[in-house]
Amino acid sequence: MNIGVIHSEIEEIGWEHLVRLAEDLSFVTFRVIDKKERVHILEISFDKSYPNTPPSDVPYIFNLQWSKNSRLKDVVNQFKQHLENLQQFWSTLEDIDQSLCLFDSSNLHRAMSLRHINIGNDCSIIVLIHANEPKSLPE
Repeated sequence: MNIGVIHSEIEEIGWEHLVRLAEDLSFVTFRVIDKKERVHILEISFDKSYPNTPPSDVPYIFNLQWSKNSRLKDVVNQFKQHLENLQQFWSTLEDIDQSLCLFDSSNLHRAMSLRHINIGNDCSIIVLIHANEPKSLPE
């Protein structure tokens, strides 16, 4: 793996977005901010044949399109589009989190689509919000 290639690709994205670059160049981590100013971390792992093969271990719900001409900035741009697609999902979760009494609210994060809601009198309900259709009836 060529350190010059990795450095030039980080330069294209911007060093200010770099969170971490492994000393052995096995992965790079970027900070990506969505349109609602939520901070997301994108970690990209490389194998020895990068850039001829796509980086691995990008978020599993992220559908990466890769070709021999692809670069890290393409991964970051696709990730930003993925974040854009999740805006309504996160807004729905934030509405629930701010409006209802939740159990264990200190451990909530954006990747969790389940919410455990306290409805009173020793009763609770667990709802699953669908990331692709957050306004649909929860399970």
